[in-house]
Amino acid sequence: MLIGFAGLGRMGLPMASHLAWAGHTVLGYDPVLVEAPEDITLVASMAELARAPLTISMLPDGATTRTFVEEGLAGAAPDHLHVVMGTVGPAVVRELAATATVDVIDAPVSGSVSMAEAGTITTMVGASPEQYEKVLPVLHAMTAAQFHSGPVGAGSAAKLAVNAVLAALSQGVAEGLLLAEAGGLDLTSFYGVLRGSAAGAPYVGYKEEAFLSPDTAGVAAPVSLIRKDLGLALDLARTSGLTLPASEAVFAVLDHATANGLGQEDMAQVLTALRLRNGSRGA
Repeated sequence: MLIGFAGLGRMGLPMASHLAWAGHTVLGYDPVLVEAPEDITLVASMAELARAPLTISMLPDGATTRTFVEEGLAGAAPDHLHVVMGTVGPAVVRELAATATVDVIDAPVSGSVSMAEAGTITTMVGASPEQYEKVLPVLHAMTAAQFHSGPVGAGSAAKLAVNAVLAALSQGVAEGLLLAEAGGLDLTSFYGVLRGSAAGAPYVGYKEEAFLSPDTAGVAAPVSLIRKDLGLALDLARTSGLTLPASEAVFAVLDHATANGLGQEDMAQVLTALRLRNGSRGA
């Protein structure tokens, strides 16, 4: 299948590569990228992607996604299907589905850059049953698990709920490490205790290096991205008349982290942000 892919960033590029490896012909567009793997054909404008029967966007925000759908796909065929895989929130996706000249569904993903490279990310899909069946073979090429969460917008709502939990987990691990440090514990030894305890969710295990050796662990998901997603989650909560005290507290810490120059660091750097708030830089 000919597939157009908009947004070849840290997550989008490996996802597009998996499509090519699965035998699809991939047209890619990114305003920054000037070179791509040979199995992806870069095009000069987003409008060139419209000649594919199916397009995917992995763009950073709702405004960019809206521009791509409304302007870039203006010349697409009426039966064109566009899949929003970036995290933009359910309101934007539902509005685009109602107003765009093409069919729009959402399938945001959960997982890190290394998981995108390995093809082990998860996607949550908001679509009709027919649209879901149509796009499922394409999603299989990029993701290890696919969940049909409901109609359009449901995938985005599920993603925001998942990331609210992840942000709270990250905050909880950081606070646990601070308490262990205050009690004179060796943090490496304590992390083993944490990993083997009732609190040892899979996230705790695979974020060990990011919390204990941030200088060598690399960046899986930056603070700025989690802050953006949690902000969208809080927007959804407010429009639904909900108060989420834990998420609001975590968002304040992410704000503090961003203000202290940690926005492009891994989300585990909430530990550094909390140390700064408490007047220390660690053991």
